[in-house]
Amino acid sequence: MKRQLLPIFGLVAFLSACTIVGPDFKPPEAPDAKTYTQEKEVLSAAQHISLGKQLEMDWWRLFASTPLNDIITQAMADNYTIAAAQETLAQAEEEVTAVHGGLMPQVALNGTAGRQKYGVALFGPSNFKIPPFNYYEAGPTLSWSPDLFGGTHRSIERQQALAEYQSHQLDAAYVTLTGNVVAEALEIAAAKAEIGAVKKIIAEDKKTLKLVQAAFNAGADTKVNVLAVQSQLENNQALLPPLEQRVSIAKHALAILMGKAPGNWSPPEFTLESLILPKELPVSLPSELVHKRPDILAAEANLHAASAAIGIATANLYPKITLSATTLQEALVPGRLFDNASNAWSLMGGISAPILNGGTLSAEQRAAEHAYQAALAQYKETVLQAFGQVADALTALSHDSDLNAEQQRAFDTAHASLTLARKSFQAGETTLLQVQDAERQMAQAELGLIRAQSQRYQDTATLFVALGGSPVPRE
Repeated sequence: MKRQLLPIFGLVAFLSACTIVGPDFKPPEAPDAKTYTQEKEVLSAAQHISLGKQLEMDWWRLFASTPLNDIITQAMADNYTIAAAQETLAQAEEEVTAVHGGLMPQVALNGTAGRQKYGVALFGPSNFKIPPFNYYEAGPTLSWSPDLFGGTHRSIERQQALAEYQSHQLDAAYVTLTGNVVAEALEIAAAKAEIGAVKKIIAEDKKTLKLVQAAFNAGADTKVNVLAVQSQLENNQALLPPLEQRVSIAKHALAILMGKAPGNWSPPEFTLESLILPKELPVSLPSELVHKRPDILAAEANLHAASAAIGIATANLYPKITLSATTLQEALVPGRLFDNASNAWSLMGGISAPILNGGTLSAEQRAAEHAYQAALAQYKETVLQAFGQVADALTALSHDSDLNAEQQRAFDTAHASLTLARKSFQAGETTLLQVQDAERQMAQAELGLIRAQSQRYQDTATLFVALGGSPVPRE
């Protein structure tokens, strides 16, 4: 018996040293780009770019807001998009384990009970007849398909790449979540600041209307001027409801990001004054960004999976071998099923090699190669899109710097004009109406400055998201 099994064991050992066909994956080289834009982005003294420096902390902590840090921590724990991404990753990891099982022999325990009758013609022209009988069989079966050309190994490689893809998708979900939370918090702070500026304008409009109305009642002004001032007041009052709606929408969006119903959760109070504008902006080099940004890494993992799929399709062109061994207990009555006399066994080996299949397997191999080229193009497009988003954020911050400088000058001019108007009024050289108009002009300049400042906050957050956010700790 042992001598009979030696050739089989030798064949198994030989087949275990399989050849893995198909291409071995190599990550694409990083694009030859040293900067994100052709022009040099020059920011103000309030901010400067540190190109090539890595972010050493969670990027949102640069705004130095404890309430913001707290709700981001809560969002990471309770957000349903994150929960779904975590479960999808766990599913992909289990599928890797499942595919690994294809390398191991498979053992099954089988049991059979039946009744059978042989036909007379089976034994030829004779009087020998076998009456109907019952039979019983029980025993394990071992089967194994050696991975002769690496098809199973490539399947494992592909599934591992898909699990890696889901891991990077989870990281991307974290980046998106933190970016959205910061954006909504900044929206609340900006809208509230604008509401405060608009209320100042409305207060000045009311003072102006009161003065004009008094002058009209005294016969010193016209109804036209009264209506003009009243119209200005009403137009400015109409600015408040959309701003209040912006606050409500941002609050509702934050509640959903927290995994809460809007009616059951309220965000903390956010104001621009409570947030610090990050002064130093660490910006990764383009060559580093491709190894950091989650969507680029996910595209690379998808490319790896496509490469492994070529190996799977190539392995299908080669023969497949199946080995099996069965040990049975056979009896005609259940009571004798486990007697020594009921022992039976079998060893089998089979080979299957494709010869004619209508070109199906070759077409599948070519299709896998085309899928790889498509994934490669998608990877390159993802890299370019990432570079473009960083470039947009950098130029936006550069333009924000210019806009803030212009708005600050406009505010300073309006403030100086108001100061002069008040002095002139005290000297009796101007009317109170002119002072009120100067106050309204300064309030409008303040509104423009608030909008410019809030845009700089938003574009700063956008830059950090475009750079791939912060690393997500793994448990």
